[in-house]
Amino acid sequence: MLLPVDVVFAVVLVLLLVVAAGTAAWAALGRSREIVVAGARAVVQLGVVSLLIGAVARHVPLLFAFLAVMFAVAVRTAGRRITSNGTWWWAAAPLAAGVAPVVLALVLTGLVPVRGITLIPVTGILVGGALTATVLGGRRALDELGNRRGEVEAGLALGLVEREARMEVARGAASDALLPGLDQTRTVGLVTLPGAFVGMLLGGASPVQAGAVQLFVLVALMAVQAVAVAVVLELVARGIVHRE
Repeated sequence: MLLPVDVVFAVVLVLLLVVAAGTAAWAALGRSREIVVAGARAVVQLGVVSLLIGAVARHVPLLFAFLAVMFAVAVRTAGRRITSNGTWWWAAAPLAAGVAPVVLALVLTGLVPVRGITLIPVTGILVGGALTATVLGGRRALDELGNRRGEVEAGLALGLVEREARMEVARGAASDALLPGLDQTRTVGLVTLPGAFVGMLLGGASPVQAGAVQLFVLVALMAVQAVAVAVVLELVARGIVHRE
């Protein structure tokens, strides 16, 4: 076992959370409370999921219900990070456009069987990647439009339609959302050994099998994130997702 779940584990976990929140407070980053809440939620949520996963893995209806809850939480989280108004629910579009085709292709080709023990972690990784890309792409695009409003108006004055004018300003900023995934893929094995690779090795798989799974995950994530960023950028450019 990599980490024994005992008192020492709990103490170290609490200390790490204190360090994270304390550092954020000391540096005046304004995220100390969010760090503590996120850590506490992670403990509760992972505890509940750990207990439920066994039952979900054996019943297909429960499996799809679990995946639906996972997706709904991702939509709300991403949407609320991008905007606080009623357009937040449009975050469902980039998440679904990125994740659904990839998961469907994996199931139809038989690469991922319809079993909770396999489908949940794979879908979770893809939804998590799409969530991150959607949040970063949407926030960066809206921030850029707010900061460079004059350039949008100049584009309109030159005869561009509003979508084109907004797209010219927001596209570069939104594309930065792809950088974390690109950097992770380009440096895999040289800088870090990602979770899927390490998990496979700890589970008894050969290094070649573990490498194949990790490569598959990274490439799938790039596809999911590229689609998610493209869709959220389109929504922002058309004014469907906006801020007051």
